[in-house]
Amino acid sequence: MLTLINTNTMQPAIAPIGLDYIAGAARQAGIEVEVVDLCLADDTESALRGNFSKSKPDLIGLSLRNVDDCFWPSCQWFIPQLADTVRLIRSLTDSPIVIGGVGFSIFAKEIVAYTGAEFGVCGDGEPAIIKLYGALHGAKHFENIPGLVWRKNDTIHTNLPAWDTAGPLSLPTSRDAIDNAAYFRIGGQCGIETKRGCDRQCIYCADRLCKGTATRLRNPVEVADEAESLLKQGINVLHICDSEFNIPGEHAMAVCEEFIRRGLGKRLRWYTYMAVVPFDGAMASAMRKAGCVGIDFTGDSASSAMLKTYRQPHTAAYLDSAVRFCRENGIKVMIDLLLGGPGETPETVKQTIDFIKRTNPDCAGAPLGVRVYPGTEMVSIVAAEGNPDTNPNLRRKYTGPIDLFKPTFYISHLLGEKAARLVKDLIDGDKRFFEPIDEADAALTDHNYNENAELVQAIKRGARGAYWEILRKLRA
Repeated sequence: MLTLINTNTMQPAIAPIGLDYIAGAARQAGIEVEVVDLCLADDTESALRGNFSKSKPDLIGLSLRNVDDCFWPSCQWFIPQLADTVRLIRSLTDSPIVIGGVGFSIFAKEIVAYTGAEFGVCGDGEPAIIKLYGALHGAKHFENIPGLVWRKNDTIHTNLPAWDTAGPLSLPTSRDAIDNAAYFRIGGQCGIETKRGCDRQCIYCADRLCKGTATRLRNPVEVADEAESLLKQGINVLHICDSEFNIPGEHAMAVCEEFIRRGLGKRLRWYTYMAVVPFDGAMASAMRKAGCVGIDFTGDSASSAMLKTYRQPHTAAYLDSAVRFCRENGIKVMIDLLLGGPGETPETVKQTIDFIKRTNPDCAGAPLGVRVYPGTEMVSIVAAEGNPDTNPNLRRKYTGPIDLFKPTFYISHLLGEKAARLVKDLIDGDKRFFEPIDEADAALTDHNYNENAELVQAIKRGARGAYWEILRKLRA
């Protein structure tokens, strides 16, 4: 038997769609699967003790969604909690443990070493878990299992990531391994993927590290089948979890066309992340007919210099057009900014804030700080600036040498000692903006979704949708 455990307990509750997909794939392969969902449990220890007192699985899979909250200045690091969970499980059973998930894949070897787990999977978990399960029942040869991180003779080995680019991505559509209805009730939305991987070159993004550098597309029919499965469970508000739904644009249009053909746009509402380009009136119209009610654009900046630094292909003019297309089609629009990157100055921040005010999206995220992930171009930029331990652009809450495994952020020193106050003054109370948080106010959450009591209470009162949209309505 395969026991899958959701270790993500953040609130509002986010349904573990990766675990749902893996459970579905394992069952299709003839493996008996049980799910222990710690997010829905009253008490972690009681839930684990109760489960392992009744069964001894052949393999235990732990899902890790996030390494940290990716938010300065809170810097909540989730790995110690994961290690505590592994230790608790090990005190209850000697069954082998494998860890996977989007967050895990960024730091696969480091997390296996830190937690003491026997295995990990970097990349797609569906084929890897099935092959690992088979190997544990056979000759125990692990060398050719895609994405596997494994121990041998006190050495941790890493196989090539599990990103199958030989054909289209196919995932189970039943979505019945977890209690999605409960997540919808307490989390306000449920997710779905239409593809994995990203071929863009943004200097900061870890999506290429955890999902691959090639875009792998699902058949739009399969995506619509999955949406139908969730609708049957009473879930009519979805979030498309692709890094950028419109990369490539042809796939986004094909998914919309299939949703429209089935009349799904009349039965559900959905939100998505988008690149600023490609996007035009025709795509906006198709998305709205397919049920899209809100888009979160990766805007980053309105400064041409900063957009070039971030390697974004769009310009401020494209961003202005994107907002207009949304307005013309009745789609709510959020622009996510990325303030404080390499070379950011008070002048470039002012240019961006002033532009957003003129362009007039429904809301804009204005956090300070770029999370520095190993394997991204940000590491090369930091290295070129000299000794990282004395780099005035790096911010962290831990002591000792710079360790990118822990939350480490880049905030341009050119913004001065009170960068958050600078941004707040430029925003000047405009409620369309989610402002950065001063370090002295780190207990406040605002745009940080992790453990956001305001969001949790709004969802209890019946709010549904993307979290930026719920927060926007609360501020109106």
